[in-house]
Amino acid sequence: MQPMSLLITTCVLFVGSHLALSHPLRDGLAGRMGERGFQIVYSVVAIATFIMIVQAWRGMPPEPPLWAVDDPLWILASLIVLFASILFMGSLIGNPAMPAPGAAKAAQAPPRGVFAITRHPMMWGFALWAFAHVLVMPTAGQIVLSATIIFLALVGSAGQDAKKARLMGDAWRGWAARTSFLPYARQVGGSAPWGETIPRPHALFGGIVLWLIATWAHGALGYMVAGIWRWMG
Repeated sequence: MQPMSLLITTCVLFVGSHLALSHPLRDGLAGRMGERGFQIVYSVVAIATFIMIVQAWRGMPPEPPLWAVDDPLWILASLIVLFASILFMGSLIGNPAMPAPGAAKAAQAPPRGVFAITRHPMMWGFALWAFAHVLVMPTAGQIVLSATIIFLALVGSAGQDAKKARLMGDAWRGWAARTSFLPYARQVGGSAPWGETIPRPHALFGGIVLWLIATWAHGALGYMVAGIWRWMG
């Protein structure tokens, strides 16, 4: 199989198995195997298909970029990744979308910080991270890989809305009514103030630290030098 065909096939397997096990097959399998047994199977499938993607990606030959990448594009991509890092770190505390015992209680709180931006800050963080990589590594293989991450993150978020509404009932529906799927949609529409979207300290500080470490590691591991490290040294 050609390298690009193999990459596309493994990406389809990863996304397809993830969505199938997360939604249509979940209840039936969990009912037969028990929740713990299902989680083991889910994890094994996810890890196995992810390893397949990694191996397929490593087998991709060098590809010419589809457009020129200059400093302004690197600055834009770096800022997008910084924003994505802040969304991710902010999503780790008080997130009703997480499978935590206090999810219903968290959904009663007024949306502040990253949750005022979007009710799926973690998934949008992944999607924006993938989009930024396309900007500075515009090859066919990177586009396929990034499109896979973006599709899984955003389609998975939409599926999570439906699942959470079923599991949490009015608690989630109330949360969904006070938040938006698209970032800043409520602020642009005039139904929520912009001041609520200021990230909390743990999101801002944690996001900056994550961004600095991740972009430093990008170069340290032999990949393209990213973030502020491109202009240092």
